[in-house]
Amino acid sequence: MSESTFEAFSYPLLIREHHLDTFGHVNNATYLEILEEARWEFINGRGFGMKYIRQHGIGPTILEWHIKYLKEIVLREKIIIKSQMISYQEKIGILKQEIFNEKNELCCEAQMKFGLFDMKQRKLVLPTPEWMHAIGLITNIS
Repeated sequence: MSESTFEAFSYPLLIREHHLDTFGHVNNATYLEILEEARWEFINGRGFGMKYIRQHGIGPTILEWHIKYLKEIVLREKIIIKSQMISYQEKIGILKQEIFNEKNELCCEAQMKFGLFDMKQRKLVLPTPEWMHAIGLITNIS
C-alpha cells in the first residue's frame, strides 16, 4: 500500500515549559513523547484507545525509530505534528511523522517501524480491520 492510500492526521500542540531542556528548546527525549501523544490522539479518535486495547489484548508496539532534528522548537511555539502511514507489509507498518513550526518550517522528521502486538500470544499479529481503520487505511468499518 502506498503512502497516498493512508489518511494523514494533524495534531496541534503548544510547547510549554516542561517540554524544554537547559538550552531553552525542546529536549530530544521530549520529541518522542510529543510524537507519541500525536499518535495516541490519532488512534483514539478512531476508536482504538487504551480501553479497546485492554479489552481485546492487542495494541501497537514500536520496533524501530529514526529521527532527525532539523530546527529548534522553543517555548510557547505552536507546532503541528503531521502523521501518516507510509506502508504496511504483513505484520510491519512504517509511520512518518513531521513537526512543523508556526512558519510552516520542518523542524523534525521521524519514521518508526511498528507492529500490532497480541498480549496473550506475546507476538506480532496481522493487522485487524479495526487497526487498519485506526491508522487511517480503512475509512469505515462495519
